[in-house]
Amino acid sequence: MRNIYLIILLFLIPACKKGYLDVNQSNPNLTDKPPINGLLAATTYETGKNVFYTGYIASYYVQQLASPNVASGSDIYDDVDRSGTWRTLYLAVEDIRQMEALAIEKKAYEHIGVAKVLEAFNVSMLIDIFGDVPYSQAWNKTIFKPEYDSARNVYDTCLTLLDAGIAAFNQADPQVKLDAGNDLIHAGNKAAWIATAYALKARLLNRVSKQPDYNPGAVLEALSHAYTSNANDAQVTRFENLSPWDSVAARNASANLDGWLSATFVNALNGTTYGVFDPRLPHITDTTKYGDYRGTVNGAGRVGSGTDTGQCYLSLKGYYSAPGAPLLLVTYAELKFIESEAYFSTDKAASYQAYLDGIAANMNKMGIPAADRDAYLTNPVVAAGVANFTKALLFKEKYVATFLQPETWTDARRFDYQYKDFALPQHALLNTFIRRSGYPTSETSRNGENVPVIGSLADKLWWDK
Repeated sequence: MRNIYLIILLFLIPACKKGYLDVNQSNPNLTDKPPINGLLAATTYETGKNVFYTGYIASYYVQQLASPNVASGSDIYDDVDRSGTWRTLYLAVEDIRQMEALAIEKKAYEHIGVAKVLEAFNVSMLIDIFGDVPYSQAWNKTIFKPEYDSARNVYDTCLTLLDAGIAAFNQADPQVKLDAGNDLIHAGNKAAWIATAYALKARLLNRVSKQPDYNPGAVLEALSHAYTSNANDAQVTRFENLSPWDSVAARNASANLDGWLSATFVNALNGTTYGVFDPRLPHITDTTKYGDYRGTVNGAGRVGSGTDTGQCYLSLKGYYSAPGAPLLLVTYAELKFIESEAYFSTDKAASYQAYLDGIAANMNKMGIPAADRDAYLTNPVVAAGVANFTKALLFKEKYVATFLQPETWTDARRFDYQYKDFALPQHALLNTFIRRSGYPTSETSRNGENVPVIGSLADKLWWDK
């Protein structure tokens, strides 16, 4: 198989011309028109990495991970500079737009479809972290200080992009087909891309559950065209070196402490919080030296030396963090929980069944033995029955099934952090839960006159109000 990573190295950087993003193009060997499938490799790979970067941020805010250091900024709601994340999201869209421009020239309609879907995906992650962002002027090469667009308008644009992507996929006779070897998400499968476009549409339509224009029927309509099994999941399985969460676990194993599990998450699975042991826990982490599962309290830091296995962290044998572990972008399990939420107010029985199906899908994805899976699914704490089924159960199980994914923070905010025994981190700098990130210093220093003023990181984004 060709070395896709050399393609990524050669063609990701030249895609970005000077302007707002101000990327150096001094290398005379770089071309302004890389092969279209080189850009396909670059854009699918970088989108996957951006899910990791944003998921890494989110995992501390939702207390799936906790820092082993006391009062770490990632735990205590410090205004951590997110310049790197901001930049990688914008650079990904720059490459995506270059691929789309080339695809239009070549009548490569499938590539146009991928470009539309990936732009919507990356931009939706951007606005879910920062809110209002430069968008309509951001890729104009003559504008160095772009104005900010309202996040609501950008959200609407993301939905339009997804519809346009679906239309492009359905256009007849593409002159260039997706190359399976360079499509790192769906291996050139057009039908899978269409399903992912609908999956992202359902996710975004569900985002506005607090808003008066929330339309669960539209969510269900989008879901009807999306995934039907775990086999459809959008994921990246080929990496330049280690898979991202494996890299985190490997750093920790070499005493560069990282990937420590929060006590909130561990207690939700080890039986402490809910009174039932979740069989997914041993597939995420290893037991401590005490023979049990113990997490780290967010903000409190480690109890022992950090290398004495007194607390839990991502395992090098774990489903999410083993060598070659897939990086999950959108999953069938997530969609079942979206379905459950959409049905909740109108068809409780359908909502409950989708909830159970979401748990089963995630357990099957992780390779949980059938006996353990079925015992969990029939435990009365989990199998509460239609009459006793609550949104708290739904959100709790989705919290587990979307482990390490950025969508988990979106859900926490929509659910107002009402998970059982979910408390503020120790040494928190806010008196309530975090709702957004601050704007990065790369933006305040170069485009400060256009950066919106925010009161604090407790300020809610538009869809969270």
